[in-house]
Amino acid sequence: MSAPAPTPHADVDPRVEALVTEVIGRVADKWTMLILETLIEQGELRFTQIGKAVPGISQKMLTQTLRQMERDGLVTRTIHAVIPPRVDCRLTDLGGTLAEAFCGVWLWAAANLDRIEAARAAFDARAAKA
Repeated sequence: MSAPAPTPHADVDPRVEALVTEVIGRVADKWTMLILETLIEQGELRFTQIGKAVPGISQKMLTQTLRQMERDGLVTRTIHAVIPPRVDCRLTDLGGTLAEAFCGVWLWAAANLDRIEAARAAFDARAAKA
């Protein structure tokens, strides 16, 4: 009998595993992904410009998402003491590397769109017959 295969995460620092789980959960969040995409494409933007560029996001969700992204070191917010107050946001180097990492998902989706749609259509056709 051969020895059981090692578990894939046996030698991973539990802190790293927890961080990966947390980051994936956060970045998989619709708003974080859309804000990342907006800032990587357009660079530094005012808070209101981000709100206009991300369809459907409320001011409350934009504020909460940007604050969490700032806490994680993905975004910097610069508050200008003018009336009305102006807040500029930009990706940090860390945020840029995360955006680049997730660009692979967009590229994968674009490359496989037809295959996924065909698989879904075939599945739906089989389910309709059942």
